[in-house]
Amino acid sequence: MGITRLVLIAALAALPAAASAHGDAHKRGKPSAAQPVVETAFGRTGDPKKAARTVRVDMSDRMRFTPDSIEVKRGETVRFVVRNSGRVMHEMVLGTLADLKEHAELMKKHPGMEHDEPYMAHVEPGKTAEIVWQFTRAGEFHFGCLVPGHFEAGMVGKVTVR
Repeated sequence: MGITRLVLIAALAALPAAASAHGDAHKRGKPSAAQPVVETAFGRTGDPKKAARTVRVDMSDRMRFTPDSIEVKRGETVRFVVRNSGRVMHEMVLGTLADLKEHAELMKKHPGMEHDEPYMAHVEPGKTAEIVWQFTRAGEFHFGCLVPGHFEAGMVGKVTVR
C-alpha cells in the first residue's frame, strides 16, 4: 500500500509540468529539434535539413489562407512559414479533410486546446511559426484553421501531392 501511494503521488506531481509543456514548440515559432517522427495518412514529420523549398502561408482575419492551394511532389519535404497577419489567434493544421472536420468539432468542445503535433502551428497575432513536413503519399490533402468558427467560415486550403 505504501509503494502504491508513493507512485500515485509522484504521478500526480508530474502532471502540472507535463500540462504546461503542451504546445511549447509552436509557441516559440520553430519546430522542436527533439520532435518525434510522426507518420500519418498525409505524410510524416520532415527533417528541416532536407526541406526542398519554403512555402510562405499568410493567415488573416478574413478567415483565409494565402495561398489557399499548394502543389508538392510525392516525397518532397516542405518548410511552411506560417504568418498570422490578423488580430486574433489562427492556426494551420495539415490533414485529411475528414480529420480536419472531426478535429474542428473537437475544438468547439475544447476551445482552449493547444497543439504540439508537428503538422500543426498555433500562431499568435503578428507572429510566425514553421511546419516542416514530408508528403509521402500522393493525393489531395488539406490544411485548416481549427480555432472554433474559423474552419466553418472557410479557413481551409488544399495540398495536392503528385
